[in-house]
Amino acid sequence: MTSQPDLSATRVEWLASIDSTNDEAMRRAREGVREPLWIAAQEQTKGRGRQGRVWQSPPGNLAASLLLIDPAPMALAPQLGFVTGVALADAAGDLLPTLVRAKLKWPNDLVVAGAKLSGLLLEATQLADGHTACVIGIGLNIESHPPDLPYAATSLREVGSEARAELALERIRAHMSVWLARWQRGENFAVIREAWMAHAAALDQRVDVQTSGGMRTGIFRGLDATGQMILETEAGRTLIAAGDVFLSAQNPTGQEIR
Repeated sequence: MTSQPDLSATRVEWLASIDSTNDEAMRRAREGVREPLWIAAQEQTKGRGRQGRVWQSPPGNLAASLLLIDPAPMALAPQLGFVTGVALADAAGDLLPTLVRAKLKWPNDLVVAGAKLSGLLLEATQLADGHTACVIGIGLNIESHPPDLPYAATSLREVGSEARAELALERIRAHMSVWLARWQRGENFAVIREAWMAHAAALDQRVDVQTSGGMRTGIFRGLDATGQMILETEAGRTLIAAGDVFLSAQNPTGQEIR
């Protein structure tokens, strides 16, 4: 088994402005960087989210990407989204006021009171020398969040945290190092699944899930052994591999408001 590199002292490059931290990390990989590397920017001009959506990254918020080369067999690389989600939830616990809880909305959004605090974009490509470059992009709303979105959003400031981007990345880096080591290159996803479920938003509650086949409604029963959503519908339990989850309104302590 190839050991997972220790990320506790991984190099971080802070940039004033960049098109996309994910794109810059991929450029570094194509240029020959083979050690883990964090790219962070005070501003992104062409930030991206899942499914090609625009991710707004104004100054004051955190935009950062972690480059990993051959972090796991390619079939297991998607698990990195759950690894990062758990690390983000733990980092949020360090940054948020005591009575404010952050939870994970499947598959990997960090939410407070049902409002999106951060998102992930995981990308991978095979390099010319046969290695695989995986880039984990993180967008964390710190000073502000975009208005007029089709879903609720929030920021650290709005929920009472005084943390800044540099401290946020420091805590994320520390927790990523811990959880990547526990993940063991995909050989120990069970421990990631257990930790993710401990932070899960809307567990055993009704959710709406927009999939490529349409909207599904049911009770969220957690993750299966591969990270797929288990949704209990009137027709029985079903597994969902990809989709957008819509939650009921919640208050900052994580309790549902009916």
